[in-house]
Amino acid sequence: MDPQPMITETTRWPSPAKLNLFLYITGRRDNGYHELQTLFQFLDYGDELTITANLSGNITLTPAIPGVPLEENLIWKAAQALKQYSGCSLGADIELNKILPMGGGIGGGSSNAATVLVALNYLWQLNLTPDELASIGLALGADVPVFTRGFSAFAEGVGEQLTPCAPDEKWYLVVRPNVSIATVDIFTHPQLTRNTPKRDLTAIINDNYGNDCEKIVRMLYPEVDKQLSWLLQYAPSRLTGTGSCVFAEFSSKEAANKVFESLSDTVSAFVAQGKNVSPLHETLAKYHLAHN
Repeated sequence: MDPQPMITETTRWPSPAKLNLFLYITGRRDNGYHELQTLFQFLDYGDELTITANLSGNITLTPAIPGVPLEENLIWKAAQALKQYSGCSLGADIELNKILPMGGGIGGGSSNAATVLVALNYLWQLNLTPDELASIGLALGADVPVFTRGFSAFAEGVGEQLTPCAPDEKWYLVVRPNVSIATVDIFTHPQLTRNTPKRDLTAIINDNYGNDCEKIVRMLYPEVDKQLSWLLQYAPSRLTGTGSCVFAEFSSKEAANKVFESLSDTVSAFVAQGKNVSPLHETLAKYHLAHN
């Protein structure tokens, strides 16, 4: 493919965290994958990627993440997958400002991959559709498509069937106990609930939310159990994904900050608002507006 036009200015892109507001496991497929019903909502908090497109054909990423070789980094893999799918010969320099914890269940790596797909699709002027980006993203990880599509969603199947949804944009105190949890350890646990009855979205939305992984995580990780017990004194609180992050929900920023200030110094935490439109897509819309 001949070199196509590209946008050469240095651009900054948010890579937001997500929460699973509920997570129910409704079955298990023969291939080991689990059938889910979950509700994704973005947060106005996350990593930031600074990206400059160039003609080199190479993807550079700084700084290096200790213990993660470049070829295994989802950011690099996403860029390469996009190049391969589109036949694009362009390159990019990517700088990551990483603040989201790894292994926290708030989508850090998946969000990074999606930000690269969305940003480079724009900067390289590829004009791939949302469906195409979601398809490339799904091959990188089950949570990537919700980030590439950019709207809060009710997810079914193994997480790939997305229905747009608009839950209340509450304020959340998100706390990460000092443990990292491998998703595979939770999903393969013999005592994990795998037969929660499927319900339609209206029925779930109007019920109290829960997370089927929470019982196992609390049993295996006393730090998570202790943190959830503490948060539950103040507000409805749950595990997100398979953890290790837990969150408490509030109707105001002030209420969330008040509990944040009472937290122990031994945990990391932040306060953020739920967003039904991803900050990534708000940024994309601003760039489109500036160039049209």
